[in-house]
Amino acid sequence: MRAITPFLILSIVILFSCAEKKPTEMSEDQLRKYADELAHKFIITDGHIDLPELLHEKKISLHPDNMGMIVSSAEGEFDYERAKKGGLDAPFMSIYIPSSYLTQPDMGKALADSLIDMVLAITQNIPDKFALANSPSDVEANFKAGKISLPMGMENGAPIGNDLSNLKYFYDRGIRYITLTHNKDNQICDSSGDTTHTWNGLSPYGRGVVAEMNKLGIMVDISHVDDSTFYRVMKIAKAPCIASHSSCRIFSPTIKRDMTDDMIKKLGENGGVMQINYYNLFVDSSVVNKDQANRKKLTALLDERGLSSDHPEAGPIIDQFKKDNPPSRSTIEMVVNHIDHVVKIAGIDHVAFGSDFDGVDGQLPIGLEDVSTYPNLIYLLLKRGYSEEDIAKICYKNVWRVWNQVEQIAKGNQRP
Repeated sequence: MRAITPFLILSIVILFSCAEKKPTEMSEDQLRKYADELAHKFIITDGHIDLPELLHEKKISLHPDNMGMIVSSAEGEFDYERAKKGGLDAPFMSIYIPSSYLTQPDMGKALADSLIDMVLAITQNIPDKFALANSPSDVEANFKAGKISLPMGMENGAPIGNDLSNLKYFYDRGIRYITLTHNKDNQICDSSGDTTHTWNGLSPYGRGVVAEMNKLGIMVDISHVDDSTFYRVMKIAKAPCIASHSSCRIFSPTIKRDMTDDMIKKLGENGGVMQINYYNLFVDSSVVNKDQANRKKLTALLDERGLSSDHPEAGPIIDQFKKDNPPSRSTIEMVVNHIDHVVKIAGIDHVAFGSDFDGVDGQLPIGLEDVSTYPNLIYLLLKRGYSEEDIAKICYKNVWRVWNQVEQIAKGNQRP
């Protein structure tokens, strides 16, 4: 038994005195420490981290002797050490399929398999630090063992192809949500990034995809879909849906990728959860406006010289312009404004984190540079009056509720 020393007694007294204080009564230093404690007390899940795509893009082979950058890295926004520092326990690994794969014979299925294999390789090669997770209970067991869970979601349903049996195939491979499309209309539905309006919402096949996902226990993700698709999904979904990495359109009105107040309300009525995306352009209209102004300035500069953007002589001019006019950045306060807004519209049970780390080329708000920064969010939530239970819901309980309900509904659909 450890001896009770005066130092230990003093530490216990300080701990209890801080616990008795309300956040409004704490000093800045105490509040920061309290936020960090909560970040490590609660499970933190994030709906969307693009580590697999980053590894694929950089052509990094994940053999056992090449795991160093997954543990500690100066590149990207995710690694084990920074995740542990930030309290991140269950980042959904995005199995991202670019819209260009729609023209491939397999519509990206082989790419999806290779990215899934990357996630499996991480858990197999660093089993003391990472583990797979196909359910909330898996995450909880891994959390108790001190491991970071790597559940998976597929961004873009294109690899399903035109065969619903592929949904079971990907479920068996560990996919637990599917973002119905990406930046182009696909065989399932229309995209917020496409003006073609191929289906005016869901295709007939897409309605079957949603129904089959509900039967299997795969969460339907409405990030990236256009408004008409969203409303059609809300009408036919038999289980709560998620927006794995989306933001509020009220703060960036020209971004159709973001969700309107009515969409946020309907998602709440569906029982779903909106996981807030941190991407500067999605978060803050002032960033959008500055970005548009810079594009006009650059175009005018190239026009003065009679150059197109792809002309060899344009390269140095564009590089210098970007150095002189770096991308504008939003702030962590704006991200918390998005959380506040979802709570106002839909309630505290319908919001969570969905950063898009490693997927937005570093265009992140000040204070949210990588996965070590979740305590910064919790700190601001405390300052704004959120309770411990509120923060637990945002960190993981809201997503757990949806994930568990999706599983329960699927079990109810299974034939004896």
